[in-house]
Amino acid sequence: MTDERGWMHSDDPHIVLTAKGMRAMAHPVRMQLVGLLRKHGPSTATRLAEQLGLNSGATSYHLRQLAAAGFVEEDPERGNARERWWRSAHKFTVWTGDDMADEEPDTAVGFLRSVLTAHALTAQRSVDAFETMPREWRKAVGLSDVLLQLTPEEAGQLAADLSAVVRRYRALDAEGPAPEGTERVSVVVHVLPDASVGTGAGADTDTDTDTGAGADSDTDTDTGEAGSR
Repeated sequence: MTDERGWMHSDDPHIVLTAKGMRAMAHPVRMQLVGLLRKHGPSTATRLAEQLGLNSGATSYHLRQLAAAGFVEEDPERGNARERWWRSAHKFTVWTGDDMADEEPDTAVGFLRSVLTAHALTAQRSVDAFETMPREWRKAVGLSDVLLQLTPEEAGQLAADLSAVVRRYRALDAEGPAPEGTERVSVVVHVLPDASVGTGAGADTDTDTDTGAGADSDTDTDTGEAGSR
C-alpha cells in the first residue's frame, strides 16, 4: 500500500501518517471512529453512530473518507448485502512528519487538535465514571504534569523513553481474549514544549515546578482511543 510519502507495509501493525492521512483525520468524529474500531473491534455504521450520537448517514460518510485514506476497511467476514462492517486497518498511527509540519502547518495543527479532542473525551469519560469504579481502580488513576527544562534532544529522548515504558505492558487486542483480572486502561503521554518556545520567554522559570495535581501518582495519561503516537 503506497501513498504520497508511503505507508508502512500492510502487514505492519501501524501506519505512518502522511499529509493525506492528516487531512483525513483532522476531524474529531473520524478520530473517534478509528478509536472505537481499534478499541472494540469491527462494527457497522449504525452501531458506531449510536455510540457517537450521530445519524448513520454521517457516520457512513466519515467511514468512507477514512477508507479512502487507508485507516479503515470493510470486514468481508462479517459484511453482507444488507449491512457493511468496518474494521481498523492498523493498530496504531505513527507521526513521523516533521517536514510536513513545515510544508502544511494548518493540516498538521488540525490533526493535532483532533488528537487532543479525542484524548480529552477519553479522560472525561473516565472521570465521569470515577465514583462507580472499584476502589483498586480508583487508586490506579493518576493525573500529573511536571515542568522540565530540556533541550530539544532531551525532550525527544524523554518521549522515546516514555514510549518504551508503555510498550513493556500488555497491548489491547480488541478481538482477542482478555486475561482474567484485566481491564482496559488508557494511557495518554504528552511531551509539550511550552508555548513560549522560540520567543526567548520563560528561560528564567523555576525548573522544579509541579502543579501538584496527582504528582505522586505512577501514571501519566491516556493514549486516546485513536492510538496515535
